[in-house]
Amino acid sequence: MHATLASRGPDGGRGRATLMLCHFVGMVDLVALPVWVGTLVQHYGFDLEYAGMIVTAFLLGAVAASLFAAPLYNRLPRRACAAGGYGVAALAFLAASQAHGLGALLALHLVAGLATGAGLSVVHGTIGRSANPHRLFALAGTALGIGAVGFYAAVPPAVAALGGAVLFKAFAGLMALAALACAFGFPQVAGDGGQRAAAGRLPRAAWFAILGVSCMALNQALTFSMLDRIGALRGFGQERVNIVLIVCGLVNLLPAAIAALLQRRLNPVRVALVAAPLQVALALTVTLSGDFFPYALAGSVYPAVLIFTHTFLFGLIASLDPSGRALASTPAMMMTGSAIGPALAGSVAMRAGFAGQAVLAVAVGCAALLFFALVARRAARPLAVGPNV
Repeated sequence: MHATLASRGPDGGRGRATLMLCHFVGMVDLVALPVWVGTLVQHYGFDLEYAGMIVTAFLLGAVAASLFAAPLYNRLPRRACAAGGYGVAALAFLAASQAHGLGALLALHLVAGLATGAGLSVVHGTIGRSANPHRLFALAGTALGIGAVGFYAAVPPAVAALGGAVLFKAFAGLMALAALACAFGFPQVAGDGGQRAAAGRLPRAAWFAILGVSCMALNQALTFSMLDRIGALRGFGQERVNIVLIVCGLVNLLPAAIAALLQRRLNPVRVALVAAPLQVALALTVTLSGDFFPYALAGSVYPAVLIFTHTFLFGLIASLDPSGRALASTPAMMMTGSAIGPALAGSVAMRAGFAGQAVLAVAVGCAALLFFALVARRAARPLAVGPNV
């Protein structure tokens, strides 16, 4: 019986593959933000502010669904939630490919976000209930990097050639693929100590880690959502900007895999304390550089910082909360920042230019550093004894 459950669980081959696919599809905003905003501006005629609002509608929906689903993780019909969530998102994006008005696109993005957030919450909660959440999340992050390479190589040229609707059709296809995978291969989890921990309160260190990740996700969205537009408005040329995105996808193959190899060598809190200021430095380079090479170099590695850091913090939060509830809120902690980011970045860019974005990135980075310092203080004893928190 135990062998059967293991083969059908998150550590079995089919279950692991399903979770990796669903992570990539559900976290598509991390990959697609610059293409998404750029498509809405270039092919639909929206300004940066309205384009950011449309993407924000998707992300806010995902946050709301995740905040609702995460506390109920151990009571939800997980397979049905995952398959149904991705299936509804596929239909919403297919409808968006036929829409053109602001109101329709906002409504359909909100529905797609709600559905995606529900599915992704149970995916991340299930990863958190695996034997080694750090390693499985690292594999999922690697899948995100592989998917990003294919996305950047195929979708921007297709959008340029065939129009903006292609982007939403691509999203619909990915969501439909994830829905089918969940319907036939979503893993089961055992009713063990995680169930018994479900009624307990989350430790403060877990809350501080969640807030720190949310701040880093906000900085990610603030800068990365404008990467395409910054390059275009600086006169670097759309072809060269697309090359930067492809290189970014290739670079993103590495951070999660490296995080898996370094799991027992690096302390997750120390990783976060270094990553927050590094992310700010890269954001400043992207937003302020007038030369293509520094912009391209910083933009290419920018998402890798968050992917690498989040892998360590995912494992840390899993150890602080074995119930899976905190990690089921991963879409909320990632997409709260991402939801605010595109609209805020567009608004700031319209009013204060990209220099205003740079100032905002510094402020958000300081907040992230503060939260991680509070995690270090709460986790002082684990931090002192070695890298395995």
